[in-house]
Amino acid sequence: MQRTTRNLARLATIGAMLVGTLASAQAADLPVYKKAPPPVEAFNPWMVRLRVLGVLPDAGGSTVNVAGVPSLSSPNSGLSISDQVVPELDISYFFTRNIAAELILGVTRHSISGTGSLASLPIGKTTLLPPTLTLQYHFDNFGAFKPYIGAGVNYTVFFNNSAANVPAAIVGPPAIVATTTNLHVSNAWGGAVQFGFDYMIDRHWGLNVDVKKLWLRPDYSATVSGLPVTGTAHIDPWLVGAGVTYKF
Repeated sequence: MQRTTRNLARLATIGAMLVGTLASAQAADLPVYKKAPPPVEAFNPWMVRLRVLGVLPDAGGSTVNVAGVPSLSSPNSGLSISDQVVPELDISYFFTRNIAAELILGVTRHSISGTGSLASLPIGKTTLLPPTLTLQYHFDNFGAFKPYIGAGVNYTVFFNNSAANVPAAIVGPPAIVATTTNLHVSNAWGGAVQFGFDYMIDRHWGLNVDVKKLWLRPDYSATVSGLPVTGTAHIDPWLVGAGVTYKF
């Protein structure tokens, strides 16, 4: 009886081993399915923005030199340059997800007039093409809110200069009626800094607010009632813009 019991135990152990081996073999033969990783979005380096831009010159410190008339020259006289609101396009290229270059394109036309002793004298108008290239750092750890800072250079082309050519009484001494002709403004380089942010509504579209400060000080010349006038216009505008962003 004991021998029979031992034999049955051996058979049961062998059977269990065979069943385990068979189960392992079947499990090894079954294909293993792994969940596919989520697709990685391709990185596109291009971004464009369309803004409404306020160009706000700060002409304080502009110099005026009227040949032979010290009372009409600096520091008794200066320049005033009108504000302007225009559409503006910028194109950005991202070298990485954080570092980008931005080029802004727009054209503005401004009126120039005298201040101080020349306060009532309209000098003329000029049109500015001020392409500005900045290198930016974009912070990407705030979710949809993406602030950035930047710095760069500006080269402004002045064209379509037109002198006012309108007689105007200006204070003296002596008080005279003056007319401005032959206005010319030289092209000029300048520095630029900026800060702003994009708020992305979805993967492609967002809203943008941007502020730039340009240091722009071109030389100019004109003729006032036959007298040559020269100086440096401290335009130094703030560029304040808001608009839409499209990320490709």
